[in-house]
Amino acid sequence: MPCVVGTGNGTEVLADGQVVTVSCAEGETGSVYRGALPFERRQVDLATMPRTETKVMLNVGNPGEAFRLAALPNDGVGLARVEFIIASFVRVQPLALLHSDRVRDPAARAEIEALTAGYADRGEYFVERLAEGVAMIAAAFHPKDVIVRLSDFKSSEYAGLVGGRDFEPEEGNPMLGFRGAFRYAHPRYRDAFALECRALRRVREQMGLTNVKLMIPFCRTPAEGRRVLDLLAANGLARGANGLEVYVMAEIPANAILVDEFAALFDGFSIGSNDLTQLVLGVDRDSELVAPEFDERNPAVLSMIGMIIDGARRAGRKVGICGQAPSDYPDIVRFLVGKGITSISLNPDAVVRGLEAVAAAEAARQAVR
Repeated sequence: MPCVVGTGNGTEVLADGQVVTVSCAEGETGSVYRGALPFERRQVDLATMPRTETKVMLNVGNPGEAFRLAALPNDGVGLARVEFIIASFVRVQPLALLHSDRVRDPAARAEIEALTAGYADRGEYFVERLAEGVAMIAAAFHPKDVIVRLSDFKSSEYAGLVGGRDFEPEEGNPMLGFRGAFRYAHPRYRDAFALECRALRRVREQMGLTNVKLMIPFCRTPAEGRRVLDLLAANGLARGANGLEVYVMAEIPANAILVDEFAALFDGFSIGSNDLTQLVLGVDRDSELVAPEFDERNPAVLSMIGMIIDGARRAGRKVGICGQAPSDYPDIVRFLVGKGITSISLNPDAVVRGLEAVAAAEAARQAVR
């Protein structure tokens, strides 16, 4: 379903019942056209798609789509987002389940009681629902790797879950605030993170889906990385145990500058080009005033990405990318393949053209050699 976010004047120029054509097939910027425009449909025989040395993986969030998406050509899941599962399957902020007596809104308390009816342990409700969602994705793609990014809600997004407002700080800039690795180990959230660990441990140990790997988002320093790894181990998810691999999301300039130190801690990197671009260029892409300056192809951004790939290869670590850029720009695919990236994770709607772009980039690299 095409979706254009942040039109500026969309509610002024569009009217109820008006027929328009929404197109997201022309690059990063979507377009809304007046009337029902004709379009061409291209059919591709997936059996004839090229096989590439660079792994082509998928970004998956919705467990309900997992079995359909698994039929696409793929080498596994490079990014499985648990935020969708929590927001849709769980719906309740985990601390509100552990401390429902502190939820002040009567409507929120009533909703929590209704959702957790039959659960003597409300934390078990969170664990069961999250485990079921992750397991659906892992089972659909088994035995291929499914890299599950641990929760990466910002405080404003956690506050939007049922009962969340009583447990979240009000931050001026949530993107740079209480999120990611720092949140997991903080006393304010540690108990809730333990529920997340219980769910992932259940998927791997009780359900036997050991193709699930973990990824830590927004890890600012190696010290933070060590704290989270220790916390995972304390919750039964020790790196290396039963084949468990733990990756770090490389989306902060510090991850590139200190790439060797991060490589000593983690099994691999997954480059998050969206946040990395915002932080390298100092651009808030949600601001319509400065959003035009957001460009993953900026030389400064590509330099940081190159540093991460070079550092990973130097340390013998896997390195992939799961940001939006490769889904939109073939020239970035050529850059990544030329640098020797291990995998490229694409949005499902971009996998066909992405595979073709990777194959072409690999052929060009071979020709140069």
